[in-house]
Amino acid sequence: MWVLASVTPAVMCVVRTLRRGSASGDSGRPAAGSGAAVLLLAAFGVAIAQTIVVAALAVFARELDVTTTSATWLLTAFMLASAVATPVAGRLGDLFGHRRVIVTGLALLLTGSVVAALSTHLDSFPGAVAGRVLQGLAGGVFPCAFGLARQSVPAERLEGVVAALSVTFGVGGALGMVVAGPLVDVTGPATLFWLIAALALLALAGMVRATLPSAPCSPTGRVDLAGAALLAGVLVAILLAVSQGRAWGWSSPWIIGLFAATVALSAAFGITERHVAVPLVDLRLLIGPRLLITNIATLVVSVGMFAAVTLLPLFVQTSTALGYGFGYSPARTGLVMAPIAVCMLLATPLAARVSSALGARATFGAGAVLAAIALTGLGLLHEHIAAVLFWCAGLGLAYGLAFASLGSLVVGAVWRGQTGAATGINTILRTVGGALGAALATVIVTSSATTLGQPPTESGYTTAFVVAGAIALCAAGVTATRSIVNPRRRVDAPSRAKRLKDR
Repeated sequence: MWVLASVTPAVMCVVRTLRRGSASGDSGRPAAGSGAAVLLLAAFGVAIAQTIVVAALAVFARELDVTTTSATWLLTAFMLASAVATPVAGRLGDLFGHRRVIVTGLALLLTGSVVAALSTHLDSFPGAVAGRVLQGLAGGVFPCAFGLARQSVPAERLEGVVAALSVTFGVGGALGMVVAGPLVDVTGPATLFWLIAALALLALAGMVRATLPSAPCSPTGRVDLAGAALLAGVLVAILLAVSQGRAWGWSSPWIIGLFAATVALSAAFGITERHVAVPLVDLRLLIGPRLLITNIATLVVSVGMFAAVTLLPLFVQTSTALGYGFGYSPARTGLVMAPIAVCMLLATPLAARVSSALGARATFGAGAVLAAIALTGLGLLHEHIAAVLFWCAGLGLAYGLAFASLGSLVVGAVWRGQTGAATGINTILRTVGGALGAALATVIVTSSATTLGQPPTESGYTTAFVVAGAIALCAAGVTATRSIVNPRRRVDAPSRAKRLKDR
């Protein structure tokens, strides 16, 4: 019942999108509502998969006979694979059609879920990690969903659908932690992967039945395999260094070597992308004047977001014998995470209204400031569970506003043929920021322990939450600086819709 209650709001959001789309369909043209609903379902399945293991990492460590530190690779492996697959999938979608790539991604999500579930039943940790890698390859669904929405959704509804897809990244991530606890307590950890398999199968069936275009946006070009390999090397090196720095020692040759490799591979990647005719990551979309500030803000706000969602389950599950925490089970931890998911979902229509009135950049800034307040509140005022739930609700509203506005900022800054590439880059930054945020939060908390392997102190959580709040505030500062340089020019909704349609 608890799982059903958690997922129902997301399903209702999809149904509302379907109804609105059906009502607005023109005669002689298929209504776009069913297509938008299927895209939301596909994105939701991938989003919930990314964090489905977070609240149950301790259970996986026990069931698979590994340390808790090793068990975190069930999260890191997904993010690494997703970060590498996202730009490749975005480019493939532009070349061969976004629908084909989404179907392939959902098939990988289904296969990976089955592999991870069976491996968990067989107590095989390497098999479970391999399954998570296959699941992570489905991360390319996100940029292709944006691209396909731009091809199939009427211009007057595009901004709302883009906002819904953007916030799905965060809503699904939060719901992944909400449903994990009850399922693990009742049926065991393998059920988490069977749930993802069911969502992938449902989304696949929807993609087959929905009326969606298959034509590519840019039918010429090729995929930059050298750039993909270098990008994979950069991401593996930096995430491995950050996640293992505490265990291996920050001054160890391995960590120093990984940071050096990160710099060298990044330089090689930049040189390669500048000299390739069709680069994997168009540096003009990454650091160009139209998207640079948005991309920086995306990376920064994602660090704060995933730092928070990593810290919360650890904090509330801490035994009260240590003088803090609540000693909650995974199921009760899901109850604590529920306000984040629900409020993120409720923020989606609110973000669309605020963006229409004030602009997407102002909406993002408001969300980032609210996130900074909520995270600081979690760090300083967390003695009572009511206070924690209150701050979690504020955090959900904050990141709902922020993530919903990011999609509009990116899509509104590029022409139609660049949608897959631009949203792919933005999704990479969200994923990398999330991985860095999770690793940073873990490092700060574990560093507060007197010796390696001992429980962290309360001050470690306080510091980590406050640092996450400061990071969120930096994201607001980045967008505020841009607003001063280029003051916002108010544009009414019809003009904005027409501009999106004309691109």
